[in-house]
Amino acid sequence: MSSFDLLPGAAASPVLLHVPHSARAVPHDVRDGIVLDDAELARELDHITDAHTAEIAERAAALAGVRPWRFVNRLSRLVVDPERFPDEREEMLAAGMGAVYTRTTHGGELRAADTDPEPLLARYFRPYAEAMTDAVAGRLAATGRAVIIDVHSYPAAPLPYELHGSGPRPPVCLGTDAFHTPPALTGAARKAFAGCGETGLDSPFAGTYVPLEFYGTDARVGALMVEIRRDLYMTEPGGPAGPGLDRLASALAALVDAL
Repeated sequence: MSSFDLLPGAAASPVLLHVPHSARAVPHDVRDGIVLDDAELARELDHITDAHTAEIAERAAALAGVRPWRFVNRLSRLVVDPERFPDEREEMLAAGMGAVYTRTTHGGELRAADTDPEPLLARYFRPYAEAMTDAVAGRLAATGRAVIIDVHSYPAAPLPYELHGSGPRPPVCLGTDAFHTPPALTGAARKAFAGCGETGLDSPFAGTYVPLEFYGTDARVGALMVEIRRDLYMTEPGGPAGPGLDRLASALAALVDAL
């Protein structure tokens, strides 16, 4: 059984909604390497999971005039975080949260510090990266371009693990890349999410995800990270979704349609 799903959209759509952090599932053999007890793990999942973002993307896809493609991680980011660099380029290594986390959101021990990340990288990280690369290549082959919309959420109050948590925390944060995020893409997102409150750029989280095969070299690949502050649509931490979810799904659909 795959740890991720590529959910087809319209053949003519260049848009790929990427949902990497929505799931809570941890396979039993991976759970064995996590030192938290069950209650502690549940609390950590409440804090670290971008809850309900897969549902936001699903509803947006259904609402869009041209259905986008979706790439959805079905495992928790505590297994591997597919959006991290798998090497020393990753700044979150300083917080013990590279591609394979060893620390929690509050700085506690998640795995032994000397955990070898290679088995998890081989089993989960690299297949995910290869599949995302193929998904983007598919959009390029079909439409001549690809637009990755990275769907995330973040807590209203900063957590200790955040390296840049002291800046603004707008209702919607747009993460950008100097090469892959053209002004028209940012402008379309600001317009689409205008009804959800203020949109900000690159605070408290910056950048966006592009498979390394295309990163910094292929301008046909556009990318934008949409970080939604969780109090807009759910009870924090880890609680149920509220009525704000529908408004955000409609806004995301409007962005898809603009692309």
